[in-house]
Amino acid sequence: MQLLSNVELKDKDIYLSELLTQCQAQKIALLEPELGLLLQELRDRTSSLIHLATLPTTRDEEWRFTDLSALRQVKFTNVETLRATSNIESLILPEAANSRLVFVNGVYAPQFSAIADLPDGITVSNLAGLPITHRSRIKNYLAQQQGATEVFTALNTSAISDVAIVWVGKNVVVNTPIHLLFVSTSEQPTISQPRCLLVAESGSNVTVIEEYKNAANTDTVYFTNSVTEIWLEENAEVSHTRIEQESVEAFHIGKTAVSQARNSRYTCYAVSLGGKLSRHNLEVFQAGEQTDTNLFGLTAISGNQIGDTHSAIALNYPHGTTNQLHKCIVSEKSHGVFNGKVFVPKPAQLTNAAQLNRNLLLSSRARIDTKPQLEITADNVKCSHGATVSQLEDDAIFYLQSRGINASDARNLLVNAFAAEIINQLPLSSLRESLTNAVKSFSTNK
Repeated sequence: MQLLSNVELKDKDIYLSELLTQCQAQKIALLEPELGLLLQELRDRTSSLIHLATLPTTRDEEWRFTDLSALRQVKFTNVETLRATSNIESLILPEAANSRLVFVNGVYAPQFSAIADLPDGITVSNLAGLPITHRSRIKNYLAQQQGATEVFTALNTSAISDVAIVWVGKNVVVNTPIHLLFVSTSEQPTISQPRCLLVAESGSNVTVIEEYKNAANTDTVYFTNSVTEIWLEENAEVSHTRIEQESVEAFHIGKTAVSQARNSRYTCYAVSLGGKLSRHNLEVFQAGEQTDTNLFGLTAISGNQIGDTHSAIALNYPHGTTNQLHKCIVSEKSHGVFNGKVFVPKPAQLTNAAQLNRNLLLSSRARIDTKPQLEITADNVKCSHGATVSQLEDDAIFYLQSRGINASDARNLLVNAFAAEIINQLPLSSLRESLTNAVKSFSTNK
């Protein structure tokens, strides 16, 4: 690992500019001139923002509980191409064996991708495979979500070289789940910046699994900075599962930005287990009335991990319904953060919004910072929010022991039950099984 000198660390702009230069060394994929020109315009537009920006610090309200100083210490090299292949096949979901895109170290890997037996009217590809009919329309969606000037989102856009695309046509119902798999095989401190675009046209229905995995050593240092944009047009329905299981020494910062048109339905299952520092920014923007939004999240961390979830739901039209439940399991010296905002301005009358954050401390040294927020100016709404922080109850453990279960198994059983409320809602049985096993591996000893 290379460390920056103390002189370089005095100026945050220098570090961010060097990071930008490193990222832009990744060349734009070989594309049709129209698409290549679009990407170059996006790069140029956001590069100027990066030169004027600084990485956030704990003095910034949105980053008050998450310290990026460890990230600043690492000098990342160019993203690598494929180095190891032995573990990738085992990461493929059986339910999506013929409906997956795989990116290795941020680079599209067609040898591991497979798209077959999908209905007419759906496109699943990288940019090079985008049909001619969509090439002139993609500029209306790519990098057009609100929040595009946030520093890590802008950093991703300023080095954009390829995109994982799921485009579902009007009234197309896709029964097969689409798997977007992003794998790191790097043994060096590299940075990759995956980009996803999901467009669900009016009346369509699709299930998408977005997964970030480590196929190298568990203590590999690298940085994943991802951005996913999701557009739901009128009466569309999207089920979106996002799984982050990076190396325990990796840095992961991800943005999910969602726009919901009238009568659309969006459900997100976000599970975060890996990373030395992981952060997920989930932003939902209502673009029409009578939308339905359901957000379910689980963070399970141990050691010295930091798991941060920041969500924002902006409701601007009447008759919207939102429900959010986020759970954190923190053990040893780990630190969980949740900040959830729901904005209900005056035009959003007859809104029904509920938000709950529940946290389980498995160690006296673990830490939780939680801040659920409602900002309401409408006067005819039904809204609630809350947060709880608790430990395993001695009475519950004693009861299980009285039934012949030893203390360690009793604690594991209670932890698994806490996580099961989220995991059991996942759309694929293989995901439910693998994540249940992953949660079991967390130590419950104080």
